[in-house]
Amino acid sequence: VQLVESGGGLVQPGGSLRLSCAASGFTFSSYAMNWYRQSPGKERELVAYISSAGGTTNYVDSVKGRFTISRDNAKNTVYLQMNSLKPEDTAVYYCNARRGYVNLWGRGTQVTVSS
Repeated sequence: VQLVESGGGLVQPGGSLRLSCAASGFTFSSYAMNWYRQSPGKERELVAYISSAGGTTNYVDSVKGRFTISRDNAKNTVYLQMNSLKPEDTAVYYCNARRGYVNLWGRGTQVTVSS
């Protein structure tokens, strides 16, 4: 069972990044998927949610209109498109898969927004 995030990096304010999370070892299409983030000294925060079939999404207020979560169940991958990035978006971003009591985590990818 594995979740592997990629796509993080350093970007200037106002820029864009697309995070990917590749899943393996479990039935990806049966799991809701989430993106969380955590910055130093702060609790881990739920950023975006997508249902197992992709028909429902939700976002934390601070990213609404800027971030888009999507998934490709044929490729076992979930994405987070991040536009109009701000310095306060700087964090380690984690991919999470959830189904009932099962809760799976990736190791995270660093996103740094700075000029």
